[in-house]
Amino acid sequence: MRSMTGFGRGVAANNNADVSFSVEICSINRKQFDLRTVLPPELSSLEPLLRNTISGKISRGAVNAKVQIQLGPQATREAVHLNSSLLEGLVEKSRQLADRLGLKEDVMIRDFMQIPGVIELSTPDLDLPGIQDTFMEAVTMAMRELISMKENEGAHIREDISARIEILKSLVDEIEPLAQEIPEKQKIKLLQRLENSGLGVDCDDERILREIVIYSDKADVSEEITRLKSHFKQFDGYLNNGSEPAGRSLDFLIQEFNRETTTLGNKAAGCAISPLVVKMKTELEKIREQVQNIE
Repeated sequence: MRSMTGFGRGVAANNNADVSFSVEICSINRKQFDLRTVLPPELSSLEPLLRNTISGKISRGAVNAKVQIQLGPQATREAVHLNSSLLEGLVEKSRQLADRLGLKEDVMIRDFMQIPGVIELSTPDLDLPGIQDTFMEAVTMAMRELISMKENEGAHIREDISARIEILKSLVDEIEPLAQEIPEKQKIKLLQRLENSGLGVDCDDERILREIVIYSDKADVSEEITRLKSHFKQFDGYLNNGSEPAGRSLDFLIQEFNRETTTLGNKAAGCAISPLVVKMKTELEKIREQVQNIE
């Protein structure tokens, strides 16, 4: 099980090309998968490779990936190019303008270096042998750290959820014998109310007794308890299945837990079961918050 929160960083260098890559990948909670990448323009051709690698290993969460490239001394020297033609033209035009306006000629080469296009930086050749391998080495390292952090946090989440599921199981075990008494208690209560109503109704009338039995049977919660126990088994299965993302499935089961617990509480309102249902809802809310962190 993995959390949706994590961070990983990877750095790899290619000595032959005198370049290195730095990759940072972080993820936070989100119901769907959302990937955003930031790469220098010269690395745009590598973006599909980055996206495919991340999306192949992460199924849910908001993921941000940032890539940087660093040039070594040799690569930096080779990347810098002076546009001599442009520089010469600028110097000549500057002198001509100074002559025409009668200004003192004070041309300094360094003044022209800041003009766009005079100094050109060439991008590294990404087709050189090993460049993409180096890039992927940095990506793989970052992904390995990210997943490791997600799995460590996921283990703590699983431990917390498992403990709360055990509390829910014990509450259901406590509710079950009490629930068996509900239909009979409802029947007795209805008969008592009829006797006290002063309406002159014959409480021994077969038709009235049949309606009372039908009404009291509606308070039977055995179906809800059976479904809750079934959900417990499914939930345990997802918690202990470390090979597949379980976040969406667990989120669905929590909704089912809440639905059955609410129905149980409505049917058993006003009896000894009600405080236990409140405890169940409290634990379910805590589990729901944790499930929202699971990939």
